[in-house]
Amino acid sequence: MTGLRAVGVLACLALGAYAATIVVRDPSLHPSIPWMLAWFAGALLFHDLVLAPLYTAVDRMLVRLPAAPVPLVNHVRVPLLGAGLTLLVFLPGIIRQGGPVHLGATGLDQAPYLTRWLWLVLAMAGASALVWVVRVTRRSAAGG
Repeated sequence: MTGLRAVGVLACLALGAYAATIVVRDPSLHPSIPWMLAWFAGALLFHDLVLAPLYTAVDRMLVRLPAAPVPLVNHVRVPLLGAGLTLLVFLPGIIRQGGPVHLGATGLDQAPYLTRWLWLVLAMAGASALVWVVRVTRRSAAGG
């Protein structure tokens, strides 16, 4: 597993280096470099000082839940991970960043992004809860 992890880290570093060469080669992006570095540093600090302790505390609380016929922890982790990742992907639309550009490019408003993201999160949580209930029911029916 360690070798696979090392390959993954190297692939991420290679992708980051490639992206950096694109920014450095394009003179029109040079004024953006300080902002990009500031956003990167801010994201790093926000993750390390706010998000990591928060999701670590939530995960520790989930692991300490009373024993159930089917452990609940992964049925909470997966929808939360999906919610976080889709929020990251759709955040510019949710906060309506770049509204005029989006409207000009697509002819559509950004208003439905938040509602659709909330419905998606609800669907992920509902599907996970349904799978958990089915697993508990099957385990109870099997007598175990």
